[in-house]
Amino acid sequence: MNGKAQHAQKLLLFKLTPTQSFAMGTLKVREIIPYTRFNRILQEHPAILGATTVRGKTIPVIDMAAAVGYKPLSDEEMRQGSIIITDCQRKDIGFLVRGIDRIVDANWKEVKAPPQMLGKRAFVTGLYMHEDQAVQLIDLELLFAQVYPDPPGRRRAVLTDVQREQLKPLNILLVDDSHVARKQLQDALDGLNIPYQVLTNGEKALQRMRQAAKDNNAIDILVSDIEMPGLDGYELAFSVRDDKALSHAYIILHTSLNSEMSVSYAHQVGANEALTKFDAEELVHAMLRGAKTLTEG
Repeated sequence: MNGKAQHAQKLLLFKLTPTQSFAMGTLKVREIIPYTRFNRILQEHPAILGATTVRGKTIPVIDMAAAVGYKPLSDEEMRQGSIIITDCQRKDIGFLVRGIDRIVDANWKEVKAPPQMLGKRAFVTGLYMHEDQAVQLIDLELLFAQVYPDPPGRRRAVLTDVQREQLKPLNILLVDDSHVARKQLQDALDGLNIPYQVLTNGEKALQRMRQAAKDNNAIDILVSDIEMPGLDGYELAFSVRDDKALSHAYIILHTSLNSEMSVSYAHQVGANEALTKFDAEELVHAMLRGAKTLTEG
């Protein structure tokens, strides 16, 4: 691949309130359907409206406005709304929204990190200016974590002593703009007593890697989200591969998108692996493959 990696993304703009625009990447969207009646089901989270059948598959439907802290949609607003069917976190989920605006082209470099004053529990992963209006990118990782919290017995990775010692000497860098996703990554490694560094965006990661290389303490394994404001995971991977001082790093890109296209593009820009997040065992075994590759290289 020659030249500088450029990764434009299409954003689906939609409304949860009468005035505020929200967005999500279209790679997360399987299809959009008009409001359809759904069967009420007993659920612990009040934002889950019920379930509907789409192409023979039963899919839960969530009132996204209610899920992120806005006033729930009224019955009339629901009937006038649309359902966004998403395919991420290995779940097919329908999000009922007030209305669909449009699809726009956006460069992730133009997506800004949200203000810190919004706090860790704000369901916003980035801000994008479109026609002089600030569009809030929904943090689906946090939304899923709130609506579908992990069960107490969630499977964790298990390592042998030999495997642990293979990973411990390596410099591991985790990069993700989502607080929930970072915590999942950190919990996976903390539970195994594996040291690591963690950052919130691609620009900081690239700077850290360049400084580490200058200090003769180069990053060995880079684990990065794909969808991030500023320098996204694709561009980060390309930049690392394009820099001789950094290019030895084993790159693992992860995404909430269960998409063959996103995995294919990850390999094109130089990633060694691309995972649909989140599975602690898959992540740790990808790191072990990285350790093996680095040792053999």
